[in-house]
Amino acid sequence: MDRRIRRLGIGLVLLFGLLFAQLAYVQVFAAEGIRNNEANAQRQIIAEYKVQRGAILTRDLVAVAASVRAGRKADYLYRRTYPTGPLFAAITGYYSRVYGRASLEQAMNDYLAGDAPELAASNLTDLVLGRPKKGASVVTTIDSTLQAAAQDALGTLPGAVVAIDPRTGDVMAMVANPSYDPNTLSSGTSEEMRAAWDELNADPEKPLLSRAKDELYLPGSTFKTITASAALENGFGPESRWPNPHELDLPLTDGTLQNFGNELCSGGAKTVTMAEAFRQSCNVTFGEIGLELGAEKLQAQAEAYGFCPIDPPTKTTCIENTIPFVIGFETGRFPIPAYFEQNDPLLAFSAIGLDNVLTNPLQMALVAATIANRGTEMQPRLVREIRAPDNSVIKEFPPQVYGQPISKESAAALREMMISVVESGTGYAAQIPGITVAGKTGTATNGPGNPPNAWFIAFAPAGAGQVPRIAVAVIVLDGGNLGDEATGGRIAAPIAADVIDACLNKGACPA
Repeated sequence: MDRRIRRLGIGLVLLFGLLFAQLAYVQVFAAEGIRNNEANAQRQIIAEYKVQRGAILTRDLVAVAASVRAGRKADYLYRRTYPTGPLFAAITGYYSRVYGRASLEQAMNDYLAGDAPELAASNLTDLVLGRPKKGASVVTTIDSTLQAAAQDALGTLPGAVVAIDPRTGDVMAMVANPSYDPNTLSSGTSEEMRAAWDELNADPEKPLLSRAKDELYLPGSTFKTITASAALENGFGPESRWPNPHELDLPLTDGTLQNFGNELCSGGAKTVTMAEAFRQSCNVTFGEIGLELGAEKLQAQAEAYGFCPIDPPTKTTCIENTIPFVIGFETGRFPIPAYFEQNDPLLAFSAIGLDNVLTNPLQMALVAATIANRGTEMQPRLVREIRAPDNSVIKEFPPQVYGQPISKESAAALREMMISVVESGTGYAAQIPGITVAGKTGTATNGPGNPPNAWFIAFAPAGAGQVPRIAVAVIVLDGGNLGDEATGGRIAAPIAADVIDACLNKGACPA
């Protein structure tokens, strides 16, 4: 009897050993193959599409991404749709059973898919009552009216527009040309999705990368706001006077720096104030300012605004990317001081936004917003709150301060300098009747033989005692429809004015 019990015990131990060995094999050695098995992947996708994914909404509760019930014979219970097509593509991204997720569809996936801890009670209730699982809705900071106005203002021109609320960092509009239709990656057969993906990736204009936030460009003279910030923070006031030669002789080289169009600044006077040079966008003066400040102070000021340091030409990726943003964002870049030790003349070019200085409209909108917000830079915010399927708010994302790049006094001085640019300087095309606009133009070289890229940054209302409600950055690539004749003042400033007008005069911005 004891022998039989012993044999039974040994047999059970062996069976349990085989069971544990099989579990270990499945979990450790075979896991990768099982995970990559097409049949299992298909089951996982079908299960995922049984959930009614939450909507992505604008600030004014317009749905820009939603899940709708598919046909009865469809393999997938729900179909992801983007009612506005390309207009919000850089914000929503896509949700594809072939290519996964991007932008907010990826960043907010746990909420949209109903898997976030905040939805546990709602999921349990659905399970008990036998109801299908539902995801939460994501409410963004984008205003649907302002987004449409920004797209209308940009039209078909290659480039981008970003509008930010300086008080909160809320991104109220973000558009770029070209864009893409996320429906083509989220609907249809797998073959149709692959064809759309291949076409988008083969396009030399790279529509899957937003020119508002994913690409980097020379900022040209819009960077003079940062050079002026460094000067103000280091004791050079708006009325500080600077030599005013026709050309700036650069140190350690026979090269020179000239004003735009080789023009004389301030009529050729022997000296010029920083404020006057800013109003006229004088390259020579700001080259002098950059050389006087030195690389360390200029780089420190750029980094305070969120530009990450780089070591060109071999190292062009960020040493530290500091500005948080819920979706992908290429922050601006400025060379480390050591770069200028062997390239001292290039500091003058960097001071006017050339050489290896790079940025994009989202970054420059933040710079304008910082000046508007009395020197306090807010983190860019794209998501305001999460709403459960019953529409109750389960999570909020309050505004966050990024830093204080400049003092209140420096911001006030810059505000006046930027107002003069619009009232009587290079940015006069941004004037709006009844509204004081502060701005700065920029025209950046774009490679040999190519038309320039045109920039404009601005904020409003900027009058005495007024609290600015919108900051805007515009870039028009390759001269837009003006070719070699393009300047920031001629082609980008009117676009910014249209967006500001829509915000302040047509009710497209929060009060």
